[in-house]
Amino acid sequence: MPSSVKPPRGRDVQLNGPISVVDTACPLDCPDACSLAVSVQNGKVLTIDGSKRNPVTDGFICAKVRKFDQRVYGPDRILSPGIRKGRKGDGRFETVTWDAAMARIVEKMEEAKAKWGAESILPYSYGGSNGLLTQNTLDATLWRRYGTSRLARTVCAAPTGAANMGLYGKMPAVVYEDYPDAKLIILWGVNPNASGIHLIPYVREAQSRGAKLVVIDPRSTQLGRAADVHLAVKPGTDVVVALALHRFLFANGLADTAFLDEHATHVDALRERAEPWTFARAAEVAGVDAAQLEQVARLYAESSPALVRCGWGLERNRNGGSAAAASLALPAVGGKFGVRGGGYSMSNSASWGITPSWIGADEPETRLVNMNHLGRALLEYTDPPVQMLFVYNCNPAATVPDQRRIIEGLQRDDLFTVVFEQVMTDTAMYADVVLPATTFLENYDFAKSYGNISLELVRPVIEPYGEARPNADVFGELCTRLGLLHDDEPAGELDLMLKVIEGLPPQVTDAIREDRVPAPPFGTRPIQFVDVFPNTPDGKIDLCPVDLDASAAAGLYAYQPDPGTEQYPLALISPASEKTISSTLGELPGADTKLLMHPDDAAVRGLEDNDGVRVFNALGEVHCTLSVLPTIRPGTVSLAKGLWRRSMRNSQTGTALVPDTLTDIGGGACFNDARVQVASLPSA
Repeated sequence: MPSSVKPPRGRDVQLNGPISVVDTACPLDCPDACSLAVSVQNGKVLTIDGSKRNPVTDGFICAKVRKFDQRVYGPDRILSPGIRKGRKGDGRFETVTWDAAMARIVEKMEEAKAKWGAESILPYSYGGSNGLLTQNTLDATLWRRYGTSRLARTVCAAPTGAANMGLYGKMPAVVYEDYPDAKLIILWGVNPNASGIHLIPYVREAQSRGAKLVVIDPRSTQLGRAADVHLAVKPGTDVVVALALHRFLFANGLADTAFLDEHATHVDALRERAEPWTFARAAEVAGVDAAQLEQVARLYAESSPALVRCGWGLERNRNGGSAAAASLALPAVGGKFGVRGGGYSMSNSASWGITPSWIGADEPETRLVNMNHLGRALLEYTDPPVQMLFVYNCNPAATVPDQRRIIEGLQRDDLFTVVFEQVMTDTAMYADVVLPATTFLENYDFAKSYGNISLELVRPVIEPYGEARPNADVFGELCTRLGLLHDDEPAGELDLMLKVIEGLPPQVTDAIREDRVPAPPFGTRPIQFVDVFPNTPDGKIDLCPVDLDASAAAGLYAYQPDPGTEQYPLALISPASEKTISSTLGELPGADTKLLMHPDDAAVRGLEDNDGVRVFNALGEVHCTLSVLPTIRPGTVSLAKGLWRRSMRNSQTGTALVPDTLTDIGGGACFNDARVQVASLPSA
């Protein structure tokens, strides 16, 4: 619970005593995984800076992490276990001992299992800001052995991950250092200024060497304004843009048929599905200029090396998986592999090939709940009903679609909710028991980059603040209290870390022991189809995987029309913010709480810059301030993701407007399928 006395911030520490600098790394949900040098004085964080241990992050870090001490020592920090007093949502808790809190949780778990079965317990988490120690370790052992419901963690990266796995088996991708060798870079649905700042210098260097830059994004980002071509596509139409590029390559003899014959399957299926998408038709659907679209196609065909950076913005809609697959297929059809700086980039998270052998149980065939359907699960599931919710490593009340129903579910008197968290989040306000969690500055972990290919040890730089405990200690104790661990199994952070190190590849283990940054067997700068190849069953690219094609309702690469209506015509998107990592740090002041709208859309509604507005649809309503700028395409409005309810005028955020529909493949969230209307907010 928040302390009644504001603890000192790191930079407010009295300046006496020696200063030590601790090398660690950042595991937060960003592709870069920066190496850090943290200055500590009198046991308090003084400054957080970059170090040069990771040559890619090269000593500089984002402003978000530089101010992370404000979370560690801020007034929202949960310092002790607490049991709710008063109504759910009031955020009032009575301080109790760890023993009392854990006993209460175990009691409720056993009660739920006895009355409704273990599947009535729903563990709810997401691992974007977690490494090898802090998720899918002792927590997975607990849930599997106890037989709880399972969670499909699909709120982000599920469609792109499914596409990448289906086509290439998650083959290691082009890394940042090789961008300067490219002659053409396509940044598709990604904004490095907000998420992944260390890519920017490499893109700039490529441009200084003469490379062309194409940015595909509904907004005019900083790199978009520096691009040779910016395609401001309508949200949800990326798939038809990619298919038009494929059609051009196939129709004009520019597809690399020799490469495809040797290295790819289901080529004809992709060719047939691209055939209807002429430049004129795709441009009309996507709301872009057909001549610009043709320019991009010709640039791609004529440039080598050419690189497609597939981001996560293009997946957040009903066509997201097909869009990712179509963009990732381009280097195969265009013959862009086999040279440094050519191919594709997406996620390198699987490049180490690490199998988590330290999980103490196989996954059971219990009920699987898609995390995007949390509102449905809490209010509608009956066989059995969800009677206990255990939330950790995420903040669903702020980040998951259909916010209204989630809040309604969290308010249920008969739902017992545990929230294990660093600060008093929107979700923690509704907990029956809150548990204080350590931050990455207070615990061990292993941080894997998913932009480049790096893996570093995260070291605690200070003792846990208040009574905070690391994930492994808490889940290990719950396993012990429930009698789920064997005598030779780890039950806490330090023995788990030794177990994990034993399960890592030998070159990683040796490097950690010698305090070096390890490299994978193929090196940190692999060339696709020279050093690394598809990890598919037959070792070939599958341009239309049968399982993905079957799972998509209309088939892979099908275009599902825009869900906008006359009543709700505007597409609401929720891009990453330069202030938060998803919702992490959303408790700090300075959040991007303004709705961005094009001047044409504002004019027809009689709205002006800085007006108070209501953004609404049939699901909910958000009150905020308007920002009128031409940096977003007409017909689209933008409100940053990760906002907390306290930041908005009516305590509702953008997720209150997002349907809980799922993407075509992967079961992902359709954040960018929210369609809304915007009107002036009446004066009080």
